[in-house]
Amino acid sequence: MRAYLDTEFTQLNQYEYKLISLALVVPDGPELYVELTDAWQISDCSDFVLEIVLPQLDLEVHGRTTEQARGELLDFLEKLGRVEIMSDAPAWDWPLLVWLAGSSGLPGGVSAGQISDDIDISYDPVEPPHHALIDARLLAEMVEGKRNA
Repeated sequence: MRAYLDTEFTQLNQYEYKLISLALVVPDGPELYVELTDAWQISDCSDFVLEIVLPQLDLEVHGRTTEQARGELLDFLEKLGRVEIMSDAPAWDWPLLVWLAGSSGLPGGVSAGQISDDIDISYDPVEPPHHALIDARLLAEMVEGKRNA
């Protein structure tokens, strides 16, 4: 089984970036989407994030504390069992996934997948929306569509 991961975070600095939202999408299956309410502050955010990412959040519906989001993530992954997690930006997304999982780590059976180099995942001519759930759905659709073609 494959799940597609996308995150939104405060800035393009891997030493200082903080998780804002995270999505995992299983094609034709369950989805997890959380927006963190306590892991970042406005002052942590780049201008791009302030202008593009934050206006798309709905913290009333999707907002979770880190502890709540961690519990939902671990429960979601436990229910999936063996799963390969795919990302189009693993160097950025994977550390945030592991951070959210916490000190107990990711459940057994969870592994990092790799999107084959022969699959074109460019979003041209339209840039992705920079909303973790929408972007994870788009990635799943693109990769699965090209795998099944």
